[in-house]
Amino acid sequence: MLLRALTLLLVGGMSIFLLAETAKKDFTPMQKKWWAFQPLQRSAGPTSIDALVQGKLKDKGIVANGAADRVTLLRRASLVLTGLPPSPEETQAFLTDGATNAFEKQVDRLLASPHYGERWARHWLDLARYADSEGFKSDETRPNVWRYRDYVIRSFNADKPYDRFVKEQIAGDELYPGDADALVATGFNRHFPDESNAANIMQRRQELLNDVTDTTGSVFLGLTYGCARCHDHKFDPILHKDYYRLQSFFANTRIEDGAVLQNAAEQAAWARQNAAWEKQTAAIRTEMAALVQGPAAAMFADRLARFPEEIQAVIKMVPEKRNPYEWQMYMKAKPQVTFTEKEAAAKLKGEASKRYVALAAELKGFDGIKPAEQPMAQTMVDHGVAAPKTFVLKNGNHENPQEEVAPGFLSILDARDAAVSAANGSTGRRSVLANWLADAKNPLSTRVIVNRVWHYHFGTGIAGTPSDLGLMGERPTNLPLLDHLTTQFVEGGWSLKKLHKTIMLSSVWQQSSTFNESAAKVDPENKYLWQFPRRRLEGEVIRDSMLSTSGRLNRALYGPSVFPPLPAGVETRGGWKKNETRENADRRSVYVFVRRNTRYPMFEAFDMPDTHESCARRNNTVSPSQSLELMNSATVNDWSRSFAERLQNDQGVSRDALFDRAWKLAYNRTPRADERTAAAEFLAVQTKIAGDEKTAFVDLCHMLLSSNEFLYLN
Repeated sequence: MLLRALTLLLVGGMSIFLLAETAKKDFTPMQKKWWAFQPLQRSAGPTSIDALVQGKLKDKGIVANGAADRVTLLRRASLVLTGLPPSPEETQAFLTDGATNAFEKQVDRLLASPHYGERWARHWLDLARYADSEGFKSDETRPNVWRYRDYVIRSFNADKPYDRFVKEQIAGDELYPGDADALVATGFNRHFPDESNAANIMQRRQELLNDVTDTTGSVFLGLTYGCARCHDHKFDPILHKDYYRLQSFFANTRIEDGAVLQNAAEQAAWARQNAAWEKQTAAIRTEMAALVQGPAAAMFADRLARFPEEIQAVIKMVPEKRNPYEWQMYMKAKPQVTFTEKEAAAKLKGEASKRYVALAAELKGFDGIKPAEQPMAQTMVDHGVAAPKTFVLKNGNHENPQEEVAPGFLSILDARDAAVSAANGSTGRRSVLANWLADAKNPLSTRVIVNRVWHYHFGTGIAGTPSDLGLMGERPTNLPLLDHLTTQFVEGGWSLKKLHKTIMLSSVWQQSSTFNESAAKVDPENKYLWQFPRRRLEGEVIRDSMLSTSGRLNRALYGPSVFPPLPAGVETRGGWKKNETRENADRRSVYVFVRRNTRYPMFEAFDMPDTHESCARRNNTVSPSQSLELMNSATVNDWSRSFAERLQNDQGVSRDALFDRAWKLAYNRTPRADERTAAAEFLAVQTKIAGDEKTAFVDLCHMLLSSNEFLYLN
């Protein structure tokens, strides 16, 4: 913020007061020296994960744990990379592989699995605040937003370079015109919750721009940009002006929920077929449109009246007269005054209604020549080459604009305005931002993604606040390690799979989770990684692991979201498909429909984040509701029955052999002697209660699926 002083000048005996600028905002020495804003530093000493971590441990006088056993190691790798436990066959193959690179081969296998993309897409979807619905009161479905989820899965599976991944999501339509994937990718900024029936369009526009600005700042730069919306950031070197400089890159964006994903040839073929259909049905459709003209006009007038006068004027304005800001107002209001002919026809009465129904039936007879609906995505695009002006807003109030600003970056890094040029019907602003975010010299965005990957491997990042690398965030426990990995990541082609492999082949990642009392006294929070951190799995991984162990998991990839059954009494505003097939209901959790205002109960119990905002790290609680969910859920009980049936599908198998199969499927190991004894005693008691051993075996399987060994990453 500029510091100003009131200066008194005397001119010819008259007093004149001028508001004079006396000083400009300067950054504090701490802000200037803060680690996150410094260029990446190459390590002058050790250049491996193990050496850099061991150096810290040695300084603290801590001895690290030894390696985990092979079963634990494979189970850990499989759950981290694919979100699924290894099969007994995969476990046996690893246990009998005597090669020195046996574990490396397992890592390569898991990274090549299509389920890797499903697992790691879930992490990114948390950051992107992905959901299949709008939020707010109505929580309407976003019918095509799932294509963004599939884009993320495919990108991870293909090991798309992260810099390209960033560019596509910020400006895919500008940088890669004609690339359907890149167009879908811009849906990243479409994931804001939206009140689709808001009447104050000017306020709503500003709220959505704020959401996009905040999310871009936190996800890609790891900074709490939102704190500078109303004033200079209290701690970090983010000026009030910088907030709106970043926002200016998005000032001309608008929702485009009808983005066609066909290539030019496919669109041309579709247009020819549609023209033929329109020609043969012209008379029918003309008469139908005439019948609904009156109700349609009344509906338009009724919906128009709910807007303020200035928005009504924009809606009715001749298109050529709208300026860029008015176009945004129009495009945001348009869905509210637009309705289908079918909706208008519902208002018809008497003979008019009968005639419309008859014509509709006649029109349906031409469905055989009508082209199929075009595949569409829900995206964000620029509305033309001219952008509305962006102003610094006093106290963040859109009705109180101050200084006009141009697109720009953080002043502490680059105080100049960004050099932008329009192209391909777009302002070109987002292209400039995308290239800056994906620049190898950007000290923030490069460190942020490496720190995030480390966080998802160990439960805590090298810097413990993945979306806040600023002064109020947690400082990195090992900055040389973070900079080493980041440098290696960028120079190695921005490959996430290479980064995974580097981390997983280290002794630090492969060590056991065994508790060490002497180490815990020095480092009780395990910040320096003397053990692999044991932690509970996320709800989605728990569900997928239960489905896999029970033999029920449908491993089909991609496609529209699915609706597994809800517990009795759970109602959803916006709807939930009730007649989903069991096959679809048993698909992986990443494909489960995300209704913003009604989270899937099992996921909610296990700390699924609120999808109204970006989530950098999930809570990891232990609560009674989780145990009750596992114990009482009809779905979990159903999976337990399927697990028992999978074990008992062979006749004449001994009880001990059944125990072996159960433990191998649930834990990837055989039971210990004391566990066999306990299981036999459990079956004896439960058989008396249930009336037969087959039912008692279901209870045993239920216990295995609900145990800590199953629910935790060790």
